[in-house]
Amino acid sequence: MDPLFWPSETNSFRRFTPESLAAIEEKIANKKNQQVKVRGKNKDQGVEEDKLTPQLDLKICKTLPSLYGDIPAELVGEPLEDFDPYYSDHKTFMVINKNRTIFRFTAEPALCIFGPFNPVRKTAIKILIHS
Repeated sequence: MDPLFWPSETNSFRRFTPESLAAIEEKIANKKNQQVKVRGKNKDQGVEEDKLTPQLDLKICKTLPSLYGDIPAELVGEPLEDFDPYYSDHKTFMVINKNRTIFRFTAEPALCIFGPFNPVRKTAIKILIHS
């Protein structure tokens, strides 16, 4: 089966780190550069791109499907890299609570001052996802 649809156990849960955010920003920059090149080449042609859509089983406030396996206890309530391919070039991260409910947050600074790794923001997220 295609690995895009069946995630591997070792690949599922990774902490959201500054390196993860930098990789996302690099993907966004590369995508913008490619779009500029494509627009320059195909001004006269109507070329449509294949656009990804979010996976329905990984929507916000839904329970994490069992095929992703058990979330390690140390990662419950912690920011994780989003494993939905749709969000691979969006500045987002996900948090899963002990009931396996999915929450998704933006990695942009909250209130223009609290970045995704700020202790105040981490505390607010933990309070928000508490069941």
